[in-house]
Amino acid sequence: MKTIYTWMILYLLLFTSCGEQVINPEKLNVIPPVFPDYTGVTVPASIAPLNFVLSIPYDKIDVTISGKKGSLHIQSDKVAAFPPSDWSSIVQDNIGDSLQITVSVKSEGKWRQYLPFAIYISPDSIDYGLVYRLIAPGYEVWSKMGIYETCLSTAKQSTILDNKLMAPNCMNCHTFPQNNPHKMSLHIRGANGATALVQNGSIEMLATKTDKMIGNAQYTYWHPSEKYIAFSTNKTQQGFHARDEKRVEVIDLESDVFVYDIVNNEMVSCPQLSSKESFETFPSFSADGKTLFFCTAAARPIPEEYNQIRYNLCSVSFDPVSRTFGNKVDTLVAAEAMGKSVSFPRPSYDGKYLMFTMSDYGNFSIWHKEADLWLVDLNTGISRSLTEVNSNDVESYHNWSSNSRWFVFSSRRIDGLYTRPFIANIDANGKIGKPFLLPQKDPEEYIRSFYSYNLPEFVTGPVDVNPRDLAAAAMKPERKQVKPAN
Repeated sequence: MKTIYTWMILYLLLFTSCGEQVINPEKLNVIPPVFPDYTGVTVPASIAPLNFVLSIPYDKIDVTISGKKGSLHIQSDKVAAFPPSDWSSIVQDNIGDSLQITVSVKSEGKWRQYLPFAIYISPDSIDYGLVYRLIAPGYEVWSKMGIYETCLSTAKQSTILDNKLMAPNCMNCHTFPQNNPHKMSLHIRGANGATALVQNGSIEMLATKTDKMIGNAQYTYWHPSEKYIAFSTNKTQQGFHARDEKRVEVIDLESDVFVYDIVNNEMVSCPQLSSKESFETFPSFSADGKTLFFCTAAARPIPEEYNQIRYNLCSVSFDPVSRTFGNKVDTLVAAEAMGKSVSFPRPSYDGKYLMFTMSDYGNFSIWHKEADLWLVDLNTGISRSLTEVNSNDVESYHNWSSNSRWFVFSSRRIDGLYTRPFIANIDANGKIGKPFLLPQKDPEEYIRSFYSYNLPEFVTGPVDVNPRDLAAAAMKPERKQVKPAN
């Protein structure tokens, strides 16, 4: 009797899990309107389930995933949410191939079935997680904000620093040396302003302004040796457009580039990086650490000629042993001659490419609807627009995975207001796949949220810092004063 009862329970569970059968559905000759748009995307095998909804009303959704090896079926009243273990199994079993996704929906008592779409499973591995700032897109006051981390294989979010843990300060420019989660720099703004330097669990709060600098450090990038951090120091002015979709501008009045020597606690620079006749900003080091990339523009009267400021992409040699710079500045992309302006140069860690944002003018491209991603081949010097990933809205900040096979970028393509993080594959031959939105357990979180995802950065493991320890260090008055180099 006990055996019969057990089989009855198993039968009921199996029947319930299968849901309603989709019999003779009306065939629709279109791809389903899934949100997020995961149709035709290329993903890593370790990615969390690509859960989605449809952007139309329906009573039930039925989804079948089929691969050369295995299949997966779910049915739901709302969200197409795949069991993590089942999802992982079918994705891992089909690495280097594709999955076919067939979606049917029931509405008004009738089933309709869409054309299947593909998801491609790349053999290229990806890093552990993504770190970003969540902030409301306001301009005049600091709201609730924080730095968070999402594990790419589970879609679980954890806190690195939340301004609820301290005074209502602003925080920005979190960076890691080639995605190393054990070292990080982070700027704290406001009454307790400082640059947090995290190294293998220890936390130092730096006062970065020296008597040779116009302001505190901004826009950071680590040297591959992990002994130096490049900064710009900027005096800025904020302005608002009365009738422009750009909404807001942040304009440099002055800006210079410095390199912080972590071991000796000194700031070093050179005349080529701190000219009064030019604005220098957005530094980054090459993969071998022997070149410093940066953006530079001729200084102009502000605010009269704010929309005439155009930054070129330049470079200067750097000797990490002597901490000295070359005398010659090379121009990699003469954007000004194209009537354009460069921001956010980010070289790939394999030394092949450098990615940047191109907009019409200035360097605050995050509200420039025309802003697109561009790529320079560092072997040939040829640059091109990344038409494979660009949209008709803003593409702005970006960075690379540690193996340089993936890049993440911020985009406002969904609604023109909030930035969200998209990830794209670039294979060994330079072929770029269709980008995908960072997965969420509930994809409607992107619809409900009033926060932008800023400055997405890959990390190879969980960030090695306790949020309360970091907040406590920021609240203490002690600061380590950085010295100017002799």
